[in-house]
Amino acid sequence: MSGGLNETERLSRQTDEGAQVLKASHDLVVTGTVWPELEGDGETMIINMGPQHPSTHGVLRVMMELDGETVVRAKPVIGYLHTGMEKTGEQLTYVQGCTNVTRMDYASPIANEIVFSMAVEQLLDVEVPERSIWIRMMLAELSRIASHLLFQASNGMDIGAVSMMLYGWREREETLRVLEMITGLRMNHNFVRPGGVAADLPDGWQQAVLELCDKVELGIEDYDTLLTGNPIWIERTVGVGVITTEQALALGVTGPILRSTGFAWDLRKAQPYLAYDKVDFDVIYTQNGDCFDRYRIRLTEIAESIKIVRQCVEMMPPGDYRVQDKKITPPPRERIDQSMEALIHHFKLFTEGFRVPAGETYASVESPRGEVGCYIVSDGTGKPTRMHVRAPSFYNLQSMGPMMEDRLVADAVAVISSVDPILGEVDR
Repeated sequence: MSGGLNETERLSRQTDEGAQVLKASHDLVVTGTVWPELEGDGETMIINMGPQHPSTHGVLRVMMELDGETVVRAKPVIGYLHTGMEKTGEQLTYVQGCTNVTRMDYASPIANEIVFSMAVEQLLDVEVPERSIWIRMMLAELSRIASHLLFQASNGMDIGAVSMMLYGWREREETLRVLEMITGLRMNHNFVRPGGVAADLPDGWQQAVLELCDKVELGIEDYDTLLTGNPIWIERTVGVGVITTEQALALGVTGPILRSTGFAWDLRKAQPYLAYDKVDFDVIYTQNGDCFDRYRIRLTEIAESIKIVRQCVEMMPPGDYRVQDKKITPPPRERIDQSMEALIHHFKLFTEGFRVPAGETYASVESPRGEVGCYIVSDGTGKPTRMHVRAPSFYNLQSMGPMMEDRLVADAVAVISSVDPILGEVDR
């Protein structure tokens, strides 16, 4: 076409522009240090893995510079899934807030609901009933089990153990069925709310939860047999994607990635919340900081969560499941037909919400991916002035740079999988 670029010139220009973008980002926070200039006469190539790639676990783009098949440097590029959930949260009442935050880390929604509710309760200076605390803790561990089972399934598939997808999905489906029995939904539950939880535990919950624990225990024995001693699995994961404690702390990385470096940091032990100081469990950590250790930690953490869930069933206290002496929870359904005051309370709560005293607070919990925090600023109205969520996947993505450096392209897939990112909470 006259005056236009032919295909060769267009591709050449795109490549030059990509090289300039990567060259201008030598001091990215991906590594926290300045990347050295390449030595020698070898030519490098800029490629993109994603944003639509089966191993990126969402709409993630990883921009890589390759010397042959060796990754010289890598930069995760985000923003393709941006939803504006934080700004949306500032337009919603505190009653509506949990319907928003539960969709951020959709693989572990209960942790999001708990941290938001805890932040609101701190501003309200409200103590929730003991039973609701234990219900929250049991649900948090069931959600952690479901999340780690999803990791086992997808991690196996990414690295080539295709049958692990079927094994991991098998136990995860059973876990989601129990969560549906208790909360009404398999995912995005909106069950944990400021002041307690939405409903009491249903009839038969003890038997269902204990049977699930037995099934998951048998399942992770299968995973262990299938993968842990498998020579192909060991070759693909041991010594691959190594990160040190110093690098992880500098990048703000938490959760299994940090614990794989030998730093035994878990908010459930370090800064106990809910009733974690009343149950017995171990913080699982290793020393090597590689893909194998991150797989092994998550596998063992499933067993520790099962231990906590069984203690929750055994020690579940009686009593109310939500605060009743404050205007922050709806009245019992039977009272709405009997009391005009209860009807007005119910109507105002779901149309206007409740007011929260002016102030600011930060709450944090240990999600399956690390520390998830919620920062809220209140101006005394029924909606937050500012809401910010510390999403662990956002920080953990930065670790991909040092993990992929000087590794093969094939190892990049194992690294991404071992980070276990959820792009819904990154692009929030």
